Amino acid sequence: MYNDCSPEIREFLFYLETVKGRSKNTVYAYYKDIRYFFRFIKLHKGLCDKQTDFENISIEDVSIDLIKSVTLSDIYEFFHYVNSTNQSSTIARKASCLRTFYKHMYNINAIDKNPTENLELPKIKKSLPKYLNLEQCLQLLNSIDGPFKARDYCMVTLFLNCGMRLSELVGINLNDISICENNNRLLLRGKGNKERIVYLNDACLSALNDYLIFKRDHYQNAKHLDKKALFLSRNGNRICARQVERIIDNCLQKAGLSGMGFSTHKLRHTAATMMYQHAGVDIRVLQEILGHNNLGTTQIYTHISNSQVKEAIENSPLNFKSKK
Repeated sequence: MYNDCSPEIREFLFYLETVKGRSKNTVYAYYKDIRYFFRFIKLHKGLCDKQTDFENISIEDVSIDLIKSVTLSDIYEFFHYVNSTNQSSTIARKASCLRTFYKHMYNINAIDKNPTENLELPKIKKSLPKYLNLEQCLQLLNSIDGPFKARDYCMVTLFLNCGMRLSELVGINLNDISICENNNRLLLRGKGNKERIVYLNDACLSALNDYLIFKRDHYQNAKHLDKKALFLSRNGNRICARQVERIIDNCLQKAGLSGMGFSTHKLRHTAATMMYQHAGVDIRVLQEILGHNNLGTTQIYTHISNSQVKEAIENSPLNFKSKK
């Protein structure tokens, strides 16, 4: 992988994966951003044929000299170039990638000056996360049907009750589930292979039990059964993330909830919102449940509804009529 990169860029990507412990998906995102950036730099500095299609500009020859030649002005030119087709969050991600790359190159003494040292990250417009309300959650669960109903219902139930990521769900193994009296737990592997424990409530236990019965009966004659994985495809292989997304999209459509901006990841938003608004979960507890490193990340899930704002003001101890 990354054979189309120069040795210097490849070394950085390997550093992210092996030393920093970044997930393969994260490293791949860095790779795409760096590739995009140096394609622009080569075009900007006249180091490639201007008639070459942007996607075909090679970065195999990106040398230390070219990396050193990049200035803060070049980087702002790059942001101007991508600004018309990218959201502020995407530009901020690209900026963060460049800062990490150049900081690493400076730390290993490959360059003597870091052009991103005074780089200002663009402000990201904060928006409230989209989530299903309680009625829509019940609507979604009640509409799940089909030959794999037990599996699909179990997946949706875990998403809505545990707030797990898609990658965490597909990575669950049977031995990650621990069922014992008053201590029913599930081991999840999050970003960077960080492990955390979530607890299974009655709804999760019931859905898991129904699915495991279905799984035992349905796959008993499967020739190539993945015996480790919890969730399986029709053929008995570990279910993949894209297949789960298709299943969730289909469930949303059956529930009459398609075209409303809902997705697999929005079920995670929903779980966090339900815990915070209806169960009164403390934000730091929610941070642990969701597996966030920073509390600030959790706060996007803890938006306060208008009804809560109204209730807070109504219940103010100073809410009394003045005497005339």
